[in-house]
Amino acid sequence: MNGVPCLRVPRCHAQQFRRCLQSKGALDLSLCLVKDSEGTILLPILPSCLSQLDLQSLRTMVASDRACEIVWSQSKKEKGRTSVNKLEKILQELLESHDERWTEELKGELPRSFQRHGDLVLLGDNSFALPVWKKMEHQLWTAVARGLGAKRLAKMSRISRDGFRSPEVTMLLGEHSWVKHVDNGISYEFDVTRCMFSAGNITEKLRVAAFDCREETVVDLYAGIGYFTLPYLVHAKAGHVHACEWNPDAVDALQKNLEANGVSNRCTIHQGDNRQLHLCDVADRVNLGLIPSSEGGWPVACRLLKRTTGGILHIHQNVTSPLHNTAADDATHRVSGKKADREVWQAWADDTSNRIASLLRDITGALWTTNIRHIEHVKSYAPHVHHVVLDLECRPSRFENINTDRERML
Repeated sequence: MNGVPCLRVPRCHAQQFRRCLQSKGALDLSLCLVKDSEGTILLPILPSCLSQLDLQSLRTMVASDRACEIVWSQSKKEKGRTSVNKLEKILQELLESHDERWTEELKGELPRSFQRHGDLVLLGDNSFALPVWKKMEHQLWTAVARGLGAKRLAKMSRISRDGFRSPEVTMLLGEHSWVKHVDNGISYEFDVTRCMFSAGNITEKLRVAAFDCREETVVDLYAGIGYFTLPYLVHAKAGHVHACEWNPDAVDALQKNLEANGVSNRCTIHQGDNRQLHLCDVADRVNLGLIPSSEGGWPVACRLLKRTTGGILHIHQNVTSPLHNTAADDATHRVSGKKADREVWQAWADDTSNRIASLLRDITGALWTTNIRHIEHVKSYAPHVHHVVLDLECRPSRFENINTDRERML
């Protein structure tokens, strides 16, 4: 995940929101507040507290009817540091005990970011790669765990190309690799060496949790361990969710999580390739939460929508924006860059809307109307690659079967 998690708030209420975050221990005091465009302020949040934030509760505490939202900022302006980083100090002492010098090159190998799941910390691939660390490997991981306040350590190298997007994770310290992660009051348990967990999707999970899906049938085409299946069931109160997943390890975790959150009676798991799914004409809503593209699932989603009433597709996609002119001044560059990004997202959404309407016509033999209800920016992987979600309303039109219409015209 690139950037810093921040709460975007109205400038007039920034101090109240800041005090609320600080009282909850969620404000990242090592980073500065950032003025954003359109009269808003970005308040940096500690990543470890992100999943625990209740936005509605914060608005109530501040007595604000203005929107606040989680965003990811590229700004990483740090305040002055008054003490040596705890991990850095511990590792300096470890190196000295092995007659090794502390260098800037070694300092550069300290983890700049990591995932925390309970008492386990998951490190990135680019940390502790130099040969000098190998000489003290067992002591190293004990020292790192102490410095990061963890009992277990693991390291991710990359995502496997096994078709299941399984993580390639090595346990460094600890006897087992099952973890528990809590997001927005929902418990997720999984094996970090076998299943992925994207902390960056928290904003979209919070958005899904705010939907009203009572009495709706939802199909989650890429359920994983329940990233979106569980918010639909626990908070959005969906009547029933059909969860599709082909990774057997993820299915095991999904079943465990459904039971742990008390919603297994309202969910049916379909294990295997969703393109072979034997369901049709059942869904009020279909979630297509696969990136970089969920396009392979579009025909399946169209078959799933109820023929008489239609429904809503939530289509995830990584959209690439063009390079912006960096010669302009920073403020102008920021505004023009955001505008250009939005234009690219809109163009992708328009094209997708037209293609879905065509797919629905081909599959059902009837005319459908598609309407872009919303385009949500979830996160950015790089300055020009954005994870967005299109909320597309799809309704059968008043026209009858296409063939019948053609006969009438003749």
